[in-house]
Amino acid sequence: MPSRLFFWSLTSALAGFLFGFDTVVISGAEQRIQELWGLSASLHGIAIASALYGTVIGALFGGWPTNRLGRRSTLIGIGALYFVSAVWSGLSTDVTMFIIARFLGGLGVGVSTVAAPMFIAEIATPERRGRLTALFQFNIVFGILVAFLSNAIIREVGDENAWRWMLGVEAVPAIIYSVLCFGLPESPRWLIAQRGDRAAGIAVLQRLRPEASKEDIEAEAAEIANASGVEEKGGTHLWSRKLRKPVALAFLIALFNQLSGINAILYFAPRIFELTGLGERAALLQSVGIGVANLVFTFVGLWLIDRAGRRALLYIGSFGYIASLGLTAWAFFTEHYSIVPFCIFAFIAAHAVGQGAVIWVFIAEIFPNRHRGAGTSLGCGTHWVFAALLTSVFPKMVELMAPGYVFLLFTSMMVLQLVWVKLMVPETKGVPLEDLQRQLGVR
Repeated sequence: MPSRLFFWSLTSALAGFLFGFDTVVISGAEQRIQELWGLSASLHGIAIASALYGTVIGALFGGWPTNRLGRRSTLIGIGALYFVSAVWSGLSTDVTMFIIARFLGGLGVGVSTVAAPMFIAEIATPERRGRLTALFQFNIVFGILVAFLSNAIIREVGDENAWRWMLGVEAVPAIIYSVLCFGLPESPRWLIAQRGDRAAGIAVLQRLRPEASKEDIEAEAAEIANASGVEEKGGTHLWSRKLRKPVALAFLIALFNQLSGINAILYFAPRIFELTGLGERAALLQSVGIGVANLVFTFVGLWLIDRAGRRALLYIGSFGYIASLGLTAWAFFTEHYSIVPFCIFAFIAAHAVGQGAVIWVFIAEIFPNRHRGAGTSLGCGTHWVFAALLTSVFPKMVELMAPGYVFLLFTSMMVLQLVWVKLMVPETKGVPLEDLQRQLGVR
C-alpha cells in the first residue's frame, strides 16, 4: 500500500477519534455541571443531549458542504468545529453557553460521519477501500477509550474545575487534526465529477497511484468522467427513480444498525448489568469490558472486511446479534443472570465485526459520485435520528416492559436484518465505485 494513501486515509479517519472522544468525554463532567449551575433534571437532560441534537443536524445536512465546498475543506471545517466546541465548553460560565458549545461539537460529529468515510472511499483503491474506510470506525472506538482514560486521569489530579479540563483537553487533538487536514489533497472524484477539473483530478490520482501507468490513470479519470455524465443525464436529484436502490440500502443499513439496540446498550450498560443483580461498582467494571471487547473485535472487522466482504460480515453480525440478544432475553425470562455479561460482550463483538465495521464503508461506496454527498448524508442522518430516538425511549421501555421482552424485540429486528441481507444487500468488496453504479442500476 502506498504510504501516502495510508497516511491521508488515517488523517481523515482521525475525525472518528474526535467523534468518539467528544461523544463520551461528557460522562465525566455531567454531574459536576448539574451541581454547579443547579440544573433541573429537564434542563440537565437538554444540556447533555445538546451535542446529540447537533449530530443529527450535522448528519442530515453534511452532504451540502461536502458537495459545494469539497471533501478537504469540509474536513478542515470539522476540525475547527471540534476545537471551538472544546475550548468554549471548558470556558462556559452558564448553561446557555455550554449548550451552544456542545451543539457545535455535535455538528462536527454529524458532518464527520458523512465527510470522512466518503473522502477515504473516493481516494482508496477497490481492493483496499474497505479496511481504509473502516479506519474511521476503529478511531471512534479508540477515541471512546481515550476519553474514559483522560477523564480518569484528570479526575485524580484535578480540583472542582476538573470538568473544564476534561472537556477542554479535546482542543489538543482537534488542532492537530485540523493542521494535518491542510496536507490532504482534494478528492479526485469530487474534482472531476463536481468541479469538472479533470486535470486536477488526474494530478491527485497520480499521487495516489504512483505505481500506475499514465494510461491507467487516464482510463480511471475517463471512467469517473463518463460515470458522472451518465448520472447527469439520468437525473439530478437524490430521489430520482434510478437511485431508489442505493437510497433504500443506505436507509435500511442505518435503521437496522440502531434497531439492534447498540446505542441503548452502550449508553445504559451499567443499568443493564445492575438489573442482573450486580452492584453499581461491579456494573461499572463490567462496562469497561464492553470497551475492550469493542476495540479488539473492531480489529477483527478491519482484517476481514476486504477479505470476507461486506455482505459476509453482515451475515456474521446478524447471526451473532440473534444468538447473543436471544440468549440475553432468555436469561432475563428464566433468571439465569450470570450469563448476561457474557451475552452482552458477545453482542458487542458481533456488532464490531458486522455492522460496526461495515456501515460507514457501505454507505460511502454505494452512491454515484455526484450524489455521494447527499446519499451519505441520508444514511448517516437516518442513523443519528434513530440513535436519538432509541436512546430517549430505552429507559421508558425498561420501565414499562420486562427486560426479557426488550431484548426479544431487538432479537426480532435482527432476524429481519438477516432476511434483508439475504434478499437485498449486494457485495461491494473490490468493486470500483463507478462499476457499483451499474450493479445498482444507476447506469
